Amino acid sequence: MVAPPDSARLDSAQGVPSVPPQDDLLWARSLHYSHSGSPGLIGVSVGVRQGEILAVTGPRGAGKTTLLSALAGLLVPEQGEIWFNSLPVHTLRPLARERLRRDRFAWIGPEPQLLPELKVWENAALPLLISGVPHRTAKHTACEWLDRLDIGGFARKRPGALNRAESQRVALARALAGAPSVLFADEPTACLHRAERALLLRTLTTAARSHGITVLLATHDEETAAVADRRVALLDGRPAGAAAPPPTTEDQAACSLSA
Repeated sequence: MVAPPDSARLDSAQGVPSVPPQDDLLWARSLHYSHSGSPGLIGVSVGVRQGEILAVTGPRGAGKTTLLSALAGLLVPEQGEIWFNSLPVHTLRPLARERLRRDRFAWIGPEPQLLPELKVWENAALPLLISGVPHRTAKHTACEWLDRLDIGGFARKRPGALNRAESQRVALARALAGAPSVLFADEPTACLHRAERALLLRTLTTAARSHGITVLLATHDEETAAVADRRVALLDGRPAGAAAPPPTTEDQAACSLSA
């Protein structure tokens, strides 16, 4: 957990917005979010520096995906602030958040989500092609990443010819091809065997360090978390170790009635 310095705190008495720490590329303070009334994030604060690999750990249901989704601008927190490079993500309009995700962020989840009608290299090059990068340049960049992931031999095939681990490597190539500032990796190794998991993580960490990419890696797996520079642990939507609030009088009454 990275607590913001005093100069970055919200002055609630004066209503002055926080100033994000200068050392953090991506920073969030006191995030709250609920899923249909069920708490997803409760007072979570985090900061990550450029080129740093930060593991967000915790069991399933801890709030890891919700935190990454908020930081990536995929959802808007009900309370709290999110800053990317001095840009207030939490106040951006939907189109501005979409542009930020397209131009500066990348995402890889547990499912590859490849388009079956496109060739493998086209899937990897898709973010570049959407951004208007010339066809030849996009193909060259995508194929370079496919080669680094030992999947270049499948470049002209369709995703249906790949197994699960190979498809996930294509998804990672797609995420890295656009040279993102921040890569959000949500349980990217969850469905992989140990050897394939090691290959994916080795490429991800090597690319991050050589290209200065900031990585937020959500995982419940200890070996996966071990590749990170630092960890932030969540539990039930809260920072791990943060005490849950005591039950209210209404809660206690309800428990008595149900007993």
